[in-house]
This record gives sequence, structure tokens and C-alpha cells, in this order.
Amino acid sequence: MRNDYQGKAFQKWLNKLQRESWQLELIISGFALYGLFQALDPIKERMALNSLNGETAFFQLWFITWIALYILLFNLMLHVLLRGLWIGAIGLRYVSGDIDYKALDYSPRFTSFLKQKVGSFDRYIAQLENYCSILFALSFLLIFYVIGGFIALTVPVFLIDSIYGVSENYAWGKYVAVTFAVIYLLALIIVFIDFLGQGILKRKKWVSKIYFPIYRVFGFLTLSFLYRPLVYNFLDNRFGRRLGLFLTPIYLVIVYISSLEYRTSNFLGASNESSELQITRNHYENLSEKEDTYIRIAAIPAKVIEKKHLKVFLLYSKEMEDGLFEQNPHLEPAKDQRGFRSRIMFDFKMGRDEALNVKDTLDFSSYMTAVNQLYTLKIDSLSYPSQFVASTNAKNRLGFETYLNVKDLREGKHVLTISGPAKEIRANSQTKTTQKILVTIPFWYFPQTVQIPGHVPNLGKAKLPKE
Repeated sequence: MRNDYQGKAFQKWLNKLQRESWQLELIISGFALYGLFQALDPIKERMALNSLNGETAFFQLWFITWIALYILLFNLMLHVLLRGLWIGAIGLRYVSGDIDYKALDYSPRFTSFLKQKVGSFDRYIAQLENYCSILFALSFLLIFYVIGGFIALTVPVFLIDSIYGVSENYAWGKYVAVTFAVIYLLALIIVFIDFLGQGILKRKKWVSKIYFPIYRVFGFLTLSFLYRPLVYNFLDNRFGRRLGLFLTPIYLVIVYISSLEYRTSNFLGASNESSELQITRNHYENLSEKEDTYIRIAAIPAKVIEKKHLKVFLLYSKEMEDGLFEQNPHLEPAKDQRGFRSRIMFDFKMGRDEALNVKDTLDFSSYMTAVNQLYTLKIDSLSYPSQFVASTNAKNRLGFETYLNVKDLREGKHVLTISGPAKEIRANSQTKTTQKILVTIPFWYFPQTVQIPGHVPNLGKAKLPKE
């Protein structure tokens, strides 16, 4: 049955829901808060992993999700707090009724002031109800704003990149991409001005005619058709606009507070990189077992090595492969296979034409040979041959693995250094790949004594106790 929104039955049902909506709000807020607290840590881990792997697109997606969740978390916690206060006020009203200023027996000056500023207890309950209802709606409206803003900022980047990529062999490709970027940026600034002005460009007749097509395009990009009625119902309420303006600086304060950190020493912990004099968790596999800790650049099993061999895991990165291609142009494939691709389309293409062209075939053996030529390993001043093989670590991250013979090392502290290609930014903003030390990892070598079963150690002249 189709609901007639103008019918009396529908209006009666809607009015009933409005009176009882606080129950639904509390139920939704409770479930949402539980889900948000459960989701924060996994999203934080994905952000850290994408950042370390150089996966910019995924990092941006998870970062926007992180911001949206924190906004929703703050608003819903504030909503539950105000709803609790509202329920408490209603319970108190049942017991005590309205505020009796005569029973307080204050002086006329204080009585007049309190009647003007505090007023009726019922008015206080009504104000709490308004705050709670508007805050609950605003919480989800802000999520749509964040999603819409993310789409509006990322879609043109992909479009410009696609235009430039398709036409990079033509002189006009660069000009088309730049022109599109400038026009889109100007349009985005205009939409942002209208957003801050709460519809200021929609009021003047001649300005609105110019702005209308821009509004329609960005309305489609930001998915505003999903939440547009909520926006305008919110904007036509003065109380709602004031609440939105009040919460905006609070969000900025929360962002600032979340960025604060306490430093205990002027020297200790000033850097997050391992060196001969400092150890960080990110370069030891046994210290990186926690879900929120990831290996950076390279890692060894532990700070104390008890075996006669040392495992070294070198993490793969896109920048590393770019440096390899820069120094070995013959290894660079005709078409870069990195990034997004459809597994369905890839499998279909492979099934249709299994015989790939020699030009498109990746020479994995030569690739690994080049990797081992680019990277050098040293323990103290002793060089070791680079014999990396492709591998993945316990957290399924791509990299290269090798084992070094350390049985002849003296007991005590040693330092492992790995050198390889790294990008260097010059004064003219040009980047050039140079060879430098990528990571320094200190460790201690204390080989474990192997006990042979049944073997009695030589005690020399020591006498065994008599039975």
C-alpha cells in the first residue's frame, strides 16, 4: 500500500513517531556507538598499512572514513549524554513539577534574574528535546557531507589523470588536462562559497542563473539527492543553523587535541628511525607481531640473535621498483600492471589469448638479479653478498628475504646496514634516484649453546657429590 503523505492517517502516524522518536534515537545511537568503537582500530591499521605500502588511493579512502567515524562518534556520544539529561529532567518533573521560585525564597534581584534566564522547567525540557533531535539528524548529515566532499575532490583527480594518460603522446593532452583542472577548481570554490554562506548564491536572481548549472553538476557528484531534503529542512530552522555553527569550532578543537602528544625527553624518542644508538619496534619481527605495528623498510627476527644465521626481510615498495626501472630501463614493462585492475577482465584476456607477446612478458629472473645488484648488506664493516628472493612476511606483505651467515661474528653488539636506491629532491624540484643507506638496525649476537642429550660436561677437578 502506497503511503499518502498528505493524508490524515499518514500525518497522524508521523506525529506519533515524532513523539516516540527518542526511543529509536537511543537504540540507533547505542548500536552505532558499539559498532564505531569496534571499527576504529581496524581502520587505523588499514590506514597505517596503506601508508607504508604507498597505496595513496586506499589511504585517502580510509582516512576519510576515519574522519567520518570520529565525527559520528562525537555527535552520538553528545546525543546520548543530552538524551540522558532529558530523561532525567522528565523524571524530576514527575516528582517535583515546575520550578517554584517562591519556595526558594531568594531576594527579588536573584528571583527576577533566574525567572528571566532559567524560566520554566518545561521550557528547559523542550530545549533539550530540540538539541537532541537536531543533533541526531546533524550527525548523519555531516557523514554525507564528508562523503560528498571526498567524491568532489577525488573524482576530478582520476579524470585529469585519465585524460593526461590517454593523450600523453599528443601535445594537446597536457593543455586539455590543465584547462579542465582550472575550470573544475574554480567551480569547486564557487560551490564551497555557497556552502559556507548557507545558500548565498541562490538568493540573487542573476547570480542564481549562472550558479544553477554548477549546482546541478556538483549535486550529482556529491550524491546530494540522497540528503537534500534534510539539508534544506535543517537550514530553514534558525535553532539548527546556530547549533551547526556552534559545533564547527568544536570539531576543529577535537582535531587539534587528537594531534597532541607528550614528549618525555629532549633526546630520547626524538626520532622514529633505528640507528646505531637507538632501537625502534618497526625493524624487529618479534616486536612487530601486534596488529597495529608494521615493518618499515626492513626487519630482522629479534634484537638478540642466538642462531648462526641472520634472516633479513626487505620490504617492497612502489618507489623501490621505480628506482629499479630507472637504473634498468630494459626491465620496465610496456604497460604498467600496478594499481587497480579487474580480475575478471584479466582472466578473460588470459583465457582468450594465452600466448603473450614477448614485449609484454615480465622477465622475473632478470628482475631479481637487478634487485640483488642494487642492494648491499653490511654487518659492521663486513659486506655480505645480496641473495634476496621474493617472499612475504607473517602479515602477508610483499618483500625480499635472505639469510646471512653470522657464525664467525664475535659475541656482542653489531649493526646491520642496508644500502639501496632512494629518491632525492633537488633544488629545482627534480627528483633523482641515488644510492644511500636505507636502514640501520642494531642487534646483539649471542649464539645458543647446544646441549647434546646424554653428554656429561667435563667438570675438570671438581668432585661429584657422594651418594
